[in-house]
Formats: sequence, C-alpha cells, structure tokens
Amino acid sequence: MVSYKSPRELSVMREAGRVVAVTLERVAAAAEPGMTLAELDAIAARCIKEHGAQPSFLHYLPRSAPTPYPAVTCLSVNEVVVHGIPDGRKLRQGDLLSIDCGAEVGGYHGDAAVTISIGPPDAAAARLLKVTERALKRAIEAAQPGARLGDVSHAVETVGREAGYGILEGCGGHGIGTAMHEDPSVPNTGRPGRGLRLREGLTIAIEPMFHEGGDDGGFVLRDGWSIVTADGSRAAHFEHSVAVTADGPVILTAP
Repeated sequence: MVSYKSPRELSVMREAGRVVAVTLERVAAAAEPGMTLAELDAIAARCIKEHGAQPSFLHYLPRSAPTPYPAVTCLSVNEVVVHGIPDGRKLRQGDLLSIDCGAEVGGYHGDAAVTISIGPPDAAAARLLKVTERALKRAIEAAQPGARLGDVSHAVETVGREAGYGILEGCGGHGIGTAMHEDPSVPNTGRPGRGLRLREGLTIAIEPMFHEGGDDGGFVLRDGWSIVTADGSRAAHFEHSVAVTADGPVILTAP
C-alpha cells in the first residue's frame, strides 16, 4: 500500500536524511587501505548515535532473508553489488566500496548510498562511478508530480544501457517512510509512461546499481545477504531518498 507524506512528515524525514548524509561522509572519509569493513561500520554506528538517531539496518529482517541483518551499514566491495556485511576484510588500494546507510528519526527513515574508490580509481572504475551517479541524477529529475514510476525506472535503465553496463534484475529502489521498505518498488528497468502516477507526498529511495559485466545475473552468498555479480565484475551503487513535491523532486538525504 502506497503512503503519501504530509509536510510535517517530510520535515522529519529530512532530519533522518541529514543524519544519513553526515554518516556517509564520515565513513567515506575514513575509508583507506588497511581499514577493515567492521571498523567503518563502527564509525557509522557512532555517528548515528551522536546525532540522536537509530540505525535502520541493524536487526532488519525482510521476508526474503534467513536471518536479521547484523550491522549498521551495508559495505559492498568490488563484485558485491549490494547488502555486503561488514567484517574483518581489509580494504586495498583500487577497491570500489559501496557504502549504504539508513537512519531513523522520530519514526521515519532515510536511506542513501555512495560508491567510492579506495585511492585513485583506474579509468574503467572512474567511468563506472560517474555513469551510475549520472543515472541517479537523471532518475531524480524524472520524479516529477504527474509522471509515472516507469519514467524513473526508464531513466536509470537508459543511462546504464547506453554505457554498456549490466543491470541486475530484482535489485532496485523502494518506497520509504515509517518503514525502511514500503511500496512501491522502484526497479532499475522500466518503460516510460507506465506504472504508478507520482503524486505529491510520495517518498521513494532511488538506487541505480550497474556492473561492468553483462546481464549474466548475480547470486546471493552463503551469508544470505550479499548479492554478487555472476561474472565477478565490479559494481557501483548510488542512492538517495526523494520526495515528490509540487515544486519537483526534493532530495531528503542531501548533505
């Protein structure tokens, strides 16, 4: 069931979004060769607590998962597209690291992600990051009142296909509000002019995920969460929580 937020609710979601933005910045600044994923997750946990918020991901249990999520962030390296669990793995020069974080304030959630390179990226990695971030920008621009959800999905798909990147089916965005995952689903592929008509007060998390390989699909690791590319190719993931308003889309998780 799709819910629409009042101006008061959007203001609370904006506060949650600010906490997410600050946390992403702090984790990204700390990420360097030799740092473990668990250490970065601890930095995120402290940041969220300092701002009086609660982590959205910790102990989260969707129907599709066998066990509750055990960390504050999802930290996905190289071929891990999304939902990577922070552990003792040490970052290395040249790794691509996706940092995905959620925070809850006053019963409302914010959710965003960014992918960075550990050290200077090679040319292919730099292009992957640039194109995936561009897809997010285009999709946000498409989230206008009166448009269709398919317009948002099509914007993501068009950017990815034109660049020659793979897009995993089943991975995409979602509605967000009093629950971290609400209706509607926001796929990364779609047809323009189709789907739910966007109305003022709709809040969605838009999250393009591209990988350097083809559409060979992916699979879930034995931890029950981490989704990796089937061909081992590197992936990138960018995300913002966005509100549809009369003045156009508003990014709730902007710094």
